[in-house]
Amino acid sequence: MIEIVGIGPFVVSSLVIKAMGGPQALIAWLAGALLATLDGFVWSELGAAMPKAGGTYVFLREAYGPNRWGRLMSFLFVWQVFVAAPLSVASASIGFARYLGYLHALTKWEAKAVSGGLVILLVVLLYRRIQTIGKISILLWVGVVGTLLWLIWGGLHHFNSRLAFDFPAGAFHLNSLWFAGLGAAMVSTIYSYWGYYNICHLGGEIREPEKNIPRGIFLSILGITVLYLAMQTSLLGVVPWREAQNSPFIASLFVERLYGTGAAHFVTWMVLWIALASVFSLLLGYSRVPYSAALDGNFFPIFAKLHPTKHFPHISLLALGALAFLFSIALNLETAIPGILAMRLIVQFMGQAVGVMVLRRRFGSQKLPFKMWLYPVPAVLTLLGWGWLFWQTGDARKWGLVAIGLGISAFLVWSNVMRQWPFAPPAEQSTS
Repeated sequence: MIEIVGIGPFVVSSLVIKAMGGPQALIAWLAGALLATLDGFVWSELGAAMPKAGGTYVFLREAYGPNRWGRLMSFLFVWQVFVAAPLSVASASIGFARYLGYLHALTKWEAKAVSGGLVILLVVLLYRRIQTIGKISILLWVGVVGTLLWLIWGGLHHFNSRLAFDFPAGAFHLNSLWFAGLGAAMVSTIYSYWGYYNICHLGGEIREPEKNIPRGIFLSILGITVLYLAMQTSLLGVVPWREAQNSPFIASLFVERLYGTGAAHFVTWMVLWIALASVFSLLLGYSRVPYSAALDGNFFPIFAKLHPTKHFPHISLLALGALAFLFSIALNLETAIPGILAMRLIVQFMGQAVGVMVLRRRFGSQKLPFKMWLYPVPAVLTLLGWGWLFWQTGDARKWGLVAIGLGISAFLVWSNVMRQWPFAPPAEQSTS
């Protein structure tokens, strides 16, 4: 749960309110939780069946066949990490610069310098042994839950129901425009929920994974849903939604209304702390994905190199850091967040929803330690939900498709050079 809460809920709240046009923005947070819960069944079934380090990389490889289509799907997952991971890092660094603007007004280029500089700082912090990193990460995560609980407590003690439920005319007219707004809002809420599946990346270290992986996923979704709904309701009960929808630092404005400027400055520093922690965690985790795939022989070998003295995957870290720096100075939050979803939804989330059904057909349900309820309903609804949300990413979806196309091309060129499937000699293909 702590890893899920990054800068997301603090920077997207105003975007969600604006997209929905009123306090009915809470529906988008509930809808995001519902879609995350449905997807949780997919992750739970795969994670309990394959409790290994690697998560999606392992799931896609094994579900689609490790020597054939699974090679392509797992390669594409690593490929899209090269875009989605830097986009995620950039979104957090942009959010950092946005909140810093509450403490000191920044020009456009000053804000870009701050967001880009933050990425460089984090690469420097990560350019060291993992033991030192562990101490830094514990320090960074100390204030996350405390900040959330403070906002919720303050809002509940100063709650104004007339503000919180000041619905505009037509707030619940369920026409095409309303669902378009819901889709745009859910792009932001899902961005804030992602991370409920992180336990799957540690599957090899979990005791009784067939029980504890599903339990960890569903409890984290439930807990975060309660926290997010309480926080959003608290915000709406203090700051009028017409003002909140245009605030780039809504948490700071909220605390300022309750406790004054000094307290608002303090909570702003706490949000900056959380943003720093989220960028740190993202770069640390994602830099290991290309490294692991390269060790597995399913990605470019250069990414398997370790630093000669500090023994960490420095090529992978530097490559992702460089892309994150470029995105952080080239994009804004409104383009970065849809871009993250457009890059990840098809290969990772839709790929897994199909993959769990393929795995069932290949091996049957008897070998699965955890079986999703009402199969295949959750998997099918998840697939439809992610497909609809991919369409809602707007212009970003074309870049998502372009990235997949480039990834397939890179896979074919590399496989041809390595003489691996689908270019392996016929005798090898028949044995695989």
